[in-house]
Amino acid sequence: MASPEPSTEDVFEAIHTVMHLYRSGQYRDGPHGLTHMEGKVLGFFARQPGATQKDLADHSGRDKGQLARLIGSLKERGLLDAATDDADRRSVRLRLTAEGRGALKTLQRQARRLSDLAVADMSAPERQQLVTLLLRVRANLEGTR
Repeated sequence: MASPEPSTEDVFEAIHTVMHLYRSGQYRDGPHGLTHMEGKVLGFFARQPGATQKDLADHSGRDKGQLARLIGSLKERGLLDAATDDADRRSVRLRLTAEGRGALKTLQRQARRLSDLAVADMSAPERQQLVTLLLRVRANLEGTR
């Protein structure tokens, strides 16, 4: 007997489960007990050294209070460094510390390992088909905005 056709909800439950397993694997036993959002913040300041909290808020669309708490916690743990802008003393520029760069590199290594593991038994054409299908799902969702 053939298995029933998956519902649209089944598709998104599978996507959600895969991403949950990926993120929990990436952050499990990771440096400094970082959360996914803290990893995203470190990644932003790695790509935009000297950016401000406002720059991060504009980029992410996240609540400024939530970001202030995240940044404060990362500074307390020695992962982010803050310096007052010479041109505008009200503005604080943020950069990763050496320890922050190391933590981010560890997260990136774990992400590559999990990515390789996740698709290890897929051929290149299967991976391409999966990417194509996911991009179509994304385009469908972006078209609803």
